[in-house]
Amino acid sequence: MRVVVFVKATADSEQGVLPSTDLLEAMGKYNEELVNAGVMVGGDGLKPTSQAKRIAFDGSNRSVIDGPFAETRELVAGYWVWEVKDMDEAIAWAQRCPNPMTGPSELELRPVYGMEDFGDNMTTEVAEIHQRSRDTLAGQ
Repeated sequence: MRVVVFVKATADSEQGVLPSTDLLEAMGKYNEELVNAGVMVGGDGLKPTSQAKRIAFDGSNRSVIDGPFAETRELVAGYWVWEVKDMDEAIAWAQRCPNPMTGPSELELRPVYGMEDFGDNMTTEVAEIHQRSRDTLAGQ
């Protein structure tokens, strides 16, 4: 099962406060554990939303919204993509994580859809389209 783990933003992360050397080292060691266990597929920290844009869709119309965005507790400051056997394993790994922020913080674990989750809507033809993209990404 693939899981995306979101590091929730804080007031500090939204103001661009960078982690200390100690926290960078602790997170680096944790990432090494994840990689060595074959769990971590990818991940990165994200810059504050003051440097972000959103694209709003309304039918065929598109509009660009400049950051920063309100409701810090709803924002994401970083992420991992993990391959685990089940949510229990993801929770166990998440509980081993050093606190990713200097104060109170949260991780959010979200399962990723697999092609099998789309049932009859995922026809053979549609699955082939998506597989071509995965094959291209794997070759890069």
